[in-house]
Amino acid sequence: MNFKSSARPLLLHCLILALFSTQANAERLNQTIQTLSSGQAAFGIFSGDRSLANARALARAPIDFVLIDMEHGPYDAESLQSFLLGMTDKSSIATSGSLAMNTTPIVRLPTNGREMNQYLVKQVLDLGVFGVMFPMINSRQEALNAIASMRYPKAEGEVDDGPQGLRGRAPGNAVWYWGTGYNDYLSRADVWPLDPNGELLAVIQIETQEAISQLEDIITTPGVGAIFIGPSDLSADIGLPRSHPKVEAAIQTVLASCIKHNIACGITTSPDDIEARTQQGFRFATVGGDAGISPRTERALAIGRETAGRE
Repeated sequence: MNFKSSARPLLLHCLILALFSTQANAERLNQTIQTLSSGQAAFGIFSGDRSLANARALARAPIDFVLIDMEHGPYDAESLQSFLLGMTDKSSIATSGSLAMNTTPIVRLPTNGREMNQYLVKQVLDLGVFGVMFPMINSRQEALNAIASMRYPKAEGEVDDGPQGLRGRAPGNAVWYWGTGYNDYLSRADVWPLDPNGELLAVIQIETQEAISQLEDIITTPGVGAIFIGPSDLSADIGLPRSHPKVEAAIQTVLASCIKHNIACGITTSPDDIEARTQQGFRFATVGGDAGISPRTERALAIGRETAGRE
């Protein structure tokens, strides 16, 4: 037996695997961050349906992200875990050779900014989600606490403008879900754009007049990846209907500050206003809700993508 001849195929195979591993480690896993970092608009939906059927449908949907609503829906880590597994599209991974998910799963938590229940953040991140939405953030301190809850403590000698991380280390499920090694996960599980290579998106909701009064301080908090306006809660806090000019003026104030600081701004939309909102500069809009990818959602998405130049 010629050892050298028989060893060549094995060596070649190992080199191919190493190359693929290097490419997988280098690729951006959070495709919504990839879209936002390139200056494009990202579109998604809110969803409270954590069924396997819905997970499978959303995994191949033409949207960029899904906001899994555990604020107005039940906080249930077990159903979230099943939903995330249902969004794993092995066929897509095999075809593309990429571990990146087509639709980015982001969880909206039930805790308000003033409560700051950091253990909830840790739990959903440990299951593998790629982002967390924080409702009712009203101050820079609350925003800093939100960012800190998503981060691991800094390594010795590591310095950046963000808060020290408070997240405990037990990411076994997340490592498996992302398809990375343990150390690779630790290095990538940080908030973007504070960490340019971070794969976690922190979405801060502005929903009160108090938040607007401290808007600049909140938006410029290191680690904030996107701002999302809650128009219903904002109008309720103002005490006027959503259609009132004063409510719209508040919305435009938030948007202008986001544009000034190059932070993606989000809001709920429909086929009736997605074109206008996209033209105004919103880059993180939702185009539907619990109905999934309904004809109405498809229409809003098509209008939004065309308006944003993503056709």
